[in-house]
Amino acid sequence: MAESPSSTTVPKAMLYYAQDSTESCVARLALIEKGYGKDEVDLKIVDLAKGENYSPSYLRLNAKATVPTLIVPLAKTLSSDVDSRYKAIVDIQKIVEFLDKSRSPMSTTNTTSAAPAPALAPATMAFSTLSHTILDDIVYTEDASPSNLIYANARDEASLKATAKDLAPLLQARKAALEQYLADAQSETYHASEKTKGFWQAKLVAQTVLLDIVSKADTPTGDLDADSRAQREKFFKTAESLWSSSLKSLLTRLDKEMMGPLCGGDQLSIADLHVAAWLASLVKLAEGSSSMDGKAVVSRLEERIGGGFALPKDYNTSENETASKIGAFWDTMRERASWKQVYEHALV
Repeated sequence: MAESPSSTTVPKAMLYYAQDSTESCVARLALIEKGYGKDEVDLKIVDLAKGENYSPSYLRLNAKATVPTLIVPLAKTLSSDVDSRYKAIVDIQKIVEFLDKSRSPMSTTNTTSAAPAPALAPATMAFSTLSHTILDDIVYTEDASPSNLIYANARDEASLKATAKDLAPLLQARKAALEQYLADAQSETYHASEKTKGFWQAKLVAQTVLLDIVSKADTPTGDLDADSRAQREKFFKTAESLWSSSLKSLLTRLDKEMMGPLCGGDQLSIADLHVAAWLASLVKLAEGSSSMDGKAVVSRLEERIGGGFALPKDYNTSENETASKIGAFWDTMRERASWKQVYEHALV
């Protein structure tokens, strides 16, 4: 029997991720479910709070400054006697698809892990269509993005104060990082293109506008000047619309499209990894926790949306009870080893 290649001779992939990133959690779930060994993929944390995703070195890997980014060796440079060449994959759906295809029982790559490598891609055309519907029309729509929702999660003065406690320090740190990158570029500490400087400037403006809102969270609306009052009222209206209209519609559609208990039935698929991380982020924004069962998290989401919203409770569980399909999905996923590892301490 041929010996497995040693980790010192096999080029490894590198996953740049953030602990507090929904899409990074999708990638981490995929790594675990596919059974990748620690000697096959290196993990490197990108600190979003410090603005490390905007750094010149990271922008060379990912011009969009998003996480995660997967750096993979090109297939023709996997030999130990060839200088390895790499490419960056920055789209989360493409990252998971790559991880799924690159490790399987029939894999021809230099896999060193002995863990099972189940196929996660949809097995039928019908399920493939369903997966695309769930991901493209629900999970990865702009209104559903947790990255946007975290900045629009307050609909009144009380919730704005609560949100500002965590959000204000984050925005201040990112603003400071962007200002430093711009200052260093201006002083020629390093060379940055006009495109990069324009990117930093646009991000700085966006951070400053949000910071102006949350930094005044303790000021009653009636005591704000006209411009600040208008900004706050627009902020509240946006949050109200996202939760009571957009997310209400998207969660209703997700519950309808799911087959139960997972997206395509009993078999875990790529779609389940994306949906699980997305729901976890929504539940956190709704002040839920990883210790809650499906019934509790659905109740928390329904309360957060408000207006008497309720998901159908017509799915028959294995315990001969009825529940929403989203609730049954949550209970199924939280029993998986991958979920327990990624969300061991808290939701993201």
